[in-house]
Amino acid sequence: MRVNCTVNGEKRQADDVWPGESLLYVLRERLGLPGSKNACEQGECGSCTVYLDGTPVCSCLVAAGQAEGRDVVTVEGLEFGRVQEAFLSTGAVQCGFCTPGLVVAVHDLLARNERPSDPDIREALAGNLCRCTGYEKILDAVRLAAR
Repeated sequence: MRVNCTVNGEKRQADDVWPGESLLYVLRERLGLPGSKNACEQGECGSCTVYLDGTPVCSCLVAAGQAEGRDVVTVEGLEFGRVQEAFLSTGAVQCGFCTPGLVVAVHDLLARNERPSDPDIREALAGNLCRCTGYEKILDAVRLAAR
């Protein structure tokens, strides 16, 4: 099967995609975009989060064929801006495995709510797991990016 979609603003095509292949696999292995991480393959950790037609999704749970004709934005497609700077300056980046999904989630949160409260932040990040930071540095990063 062939999948045609727009990825990070560029028309892309993936050939020989098998029907059960995930969007995550296509992005990483066929299109050379390794930013979204493959951790749980069950939609539980958030490290593979991308935008699909403007909505954050776990790309490990999206069949590649579902992206046909649609718009995908990965962490590589986000402007390096206040969210990424805040993650770096607060020490929220540790091993980096969860960071791409967290950056997408925070980007989405701040697009919807420029001044989120702590409960808003916690709710927005609830689908993202991090094993390194204890989350405090991540919360600090979101607070900083929201200023």
